[in-house]
Amino acid sequence: MRQFALAVLVSAVTAAVYGPVALLWWRRARVRGRTLRLVAAVEPEPYHTALLRQETTEAAAAELVLDGYLRIDEEGAAFLTEQGRDPARTPAHPIPAALLAAVRRHDPEPVSMGWIDWNDDEYLQRRSAYRSEREALLPELPRMPGGRGNVFLACSSCVGIALVMLFWLLAAALLVTGRPQGLREWAFAGVAALGLSALLLAEKAGRVVRERTECGDPLGDLVRSRPHPAVAALDEDRRTLVLRSIGESDRWRGVDTVVHEEADDEGDEGDEDDDEWLDDKVWWEDAYEYRASDEDGPRPGATPPGPASSG
Repeated sequence: MRQFALAVLVSAVTAAVYGPVALLWWRRARVRGRTLRLVAAVEPEPYHTALLRQETTEAAAAELVLDGYLRIDEEGAAFLTEQGRDPARTPAHPIPAALLAAVRRHDPEPVSMGWIDWNDDEYLQRRSAYRSEREALLPELPRMPGGRGNVFLACSSCVGIALVMLFWLLAAALLVTGRPQGLREWAFAGVAALGLSALLLAEKAGRVVRERTECGDPLGDLVRSRPHPAVAALDEDRRTLVLRSIGESDRWRGVDTVVHEEADDEGDEGDEDDDEWLDDKVWWEDAYEYRASDEDGPRPGATPPGPASSG
């Protein structure tokens, strides 16, 4: 009789544990399939993929260099060519057009792509507008169930695991201490033992479900698999110059004021010298100089000496 009760209880607990696991598998598989279908229907343009990779300025600079609008020297300074100075010639896409307009605002002074990327307000506004326009075209991907962000679900899972382990220990103790009598009781004991073995694998089963239904980052994989054509068309030397210009965010500032660090250091040294000179002076020296100047000057109410009379 004990084996029959154990078989029923263990089977019921096993079904209660594996039921949510099976439901989670079904839900995650549906979400995974829907996500992959939505991403497969996305056809982002090259500058949109560059934007998602944080390489918008690099791609725009590469296109301007390839089309002859810009030249970049060995120090990362960008200059307009004759074609770049022609106001009638502008790239068709808004991103390279915005970058070319930013360089034109600094012409004829050299400017770096990094300075524009970080500090040119008009270029940043036009890039943000393009980002908002393109992000509105992206599909809203469904959220994968069973994530780790739900604190209540995580706490409930911990409590459930603790209760299942307590039940497992009690059922295993009752199963071992009771000796089956007859074939039927042995069969019930075998069912109970199989149920207890299945409960030990429940945590691993849930982990396997998550691993096999995980879709990863399909949109990110799509973006990373499509480099911008202009960047891919650059040779190694010009790509190095473009990256160097993007890395120079403080040196080349175009028509903006450049404050050299050496000048700042010299100014700081001069201020320190002045401070040291003031520290060396004491109050009585200032008082003495003030008193001396007062004695040298005319006193109030005194008549100035007239010319000496003869005879």
